[in-house]
Amino acid sequence: MALGSSATGVASSAGTAAVSVAVANPSTAASAISTATTGKSPLEHAASAATKQDCNFLNALGPKPICTDIPTPAIKDMSEPYLGPADSPPASK
Repeated sequence: MALGSSATGVASSAGTAAVSVAVANPSTAASAISTATTGKSPLEHAASAATKQDCNFLNALGPKPICTDIPTPAIKDMSEPYLGPADSPPASK
């Protein structure tokens, strides 16, 4: 029984410590949440927005460039003209 209660106490204090760190450093907590959710840090999001490219700072560790162009699909215009009353030929008198 003593082992179970001490393990619970350790887990509780670890959870309290994590909450305390998040409260003391909200930007670190936001950075961790952003990285876990999107795979990018807030600084990588800012660099991507500033350069209009996809930036990943871990690419610096390998041969890939830090920022790469975002591929855009080709767009084919399938619209048709819509004629209105002003496009009709004038009526003869």
